[in-house]
Amino acid sequence: MELQELLTNMTAAGALYPNTKEHKAMNEVSQQARHLCAKLNTGIYNDEEIRQQMSQITGQELDESFSLFLPFTTDFGKNTKIGKNVFINSGCRFQDQGGITLGDQTLLGHNVILATINHDYDPDKRGIMHLAPIVLKEKTWIGSHSTILPGVTIGENSIVAAGSVVTKDVKANTIVGGNPAKFICNLEDKIK
Repeated sequence: MELQELLTNMTAAGALYPNTKEHKAMNEVSQQARHLCAKLNTGIYNDEEIRQQMSQITGQELDESFSLFLPFTTDFGKNTKIGKNVFINSGCRFQDQGGITLGDQTLLGHNVILATINHDYDPDKRGIMHLAPIVLKEKTWIGSHSTILPGVTIGENSIVAAGSVVTKDVKANTIVGGNPAKFICNLEDKIK
């Protein structure tokens, strides 16, 4: 199955079902992504070489302003879109089968997890993977050790405090924190 067909089918279905051609194709892409991440994380590379390897992982030509501190892992890679002036700190993990979008000037702290999959609640259907995209709008800052769950959009300029678990959309120009993340204040309250 061609990658574009796989991405289209996953988006249309909103799920991956066991023992289907989509599941098999997803596993093949995942195996390639894990291999490329292992190569990336076990070598010594300059910024340009890291950008080139991340372009290969994502299937997207990354802007020269992109910056990544290793290690980094993704278990799919081909459903991540990265804008300009994006910085990803060390230890971040992406589960992008449902789609991840990082807007321009997004900052990710150490060990951020972006997870776009939930398994089915029914124990007899637990192998079904429900997919929902994560969107980080322009100029968002995700603090270290935060987890963003499937279907969440973080609004422009917003900040997620370190250690947060974000289960719902975050409005633009706000700061949220905690588990689950809750509104702390408007961004303008912190700008002097």
